[in-house]
Amino acid sequence: MSQYYDNNYGRPQGYAPRTSVAAVASLILGILGLIQILPIIGSIAGLILGYAAKNEISRSNGTVSGDGLAQAGIILGWIGVGLMVIGLCIGALVLIGAISVPFGFAFCDQAGMSSQIFGLR
Repeated sequence: MSQYYDNNYGRPQGYAPRTSVAAVASLILGILGLIQILPIIGSIAGLILGYAAKNEISRSNGTVSGDGLAQAGIILGWIGVGLMVIGLCIGALVLIGAISVPFGFAFCDQAGMSSQIFGLR
């Protein structure tokens, strides 16, 4: 008596693996972080869930899918974090006066509001 063992043992033929919920959530949060609806939290949570989903998928032995969704969530999360860091650096440079914004502070200076905003006399 021979037995045949495979990954689908005990399951009906044509069984589709379930998609990882963490992978889908990673993709959604990565998108929301990239389009600045959840700028910091979305990108970081997308990264965390993406890496967790990839671990879940690799340990599932073929019963869980969604590796591409998790990878896309990770990529979008890193892009969101990178854009956030660039934005913070540019904002800091504008704030200390190293670079100027075309219509930002010039309007405040003409209206006399910069001294009120920054506490300058």
